[in-house]
Amino acid sequence: MVWTTPVAVFFSCIVLMLIGMTVWEIKSPTTMRKGFLPMQTTRGDRLFVGLLTAAYINLIFIGLAGKFMAWFGLEQEPSIWISFVLSMFALAFVMRRG
Repeated sequence: MVWTTPVAVFFSCIVLMLIGMTVWEIKSPTTMRKGFLPMQTTRGDRLFVGLLTAAYINLIFIGLAGKFMAWFGLEQEPSIWISFVLSMFALAFVMRRG
């Protein structure tokens, strides 16, 4: 894996989320709740599912970046920051509504 700035920011955000979730769990223990996911989940479960979703969004974007150039007539591949923002929105959505 090439450690570019977006990759470093992505993994830094994951580390910060894990630290934040640990502190939050110590201060206020979680309870099970039902959201749109097909099972009852805790905050940690939703974080795990959200991180998987974010990773898949980034991988799909990287895999399709060359095709986006052809489909949309772009001169260069789209910025990886687009997938980072999309994956963080997806993560926030799963954490809030999952």
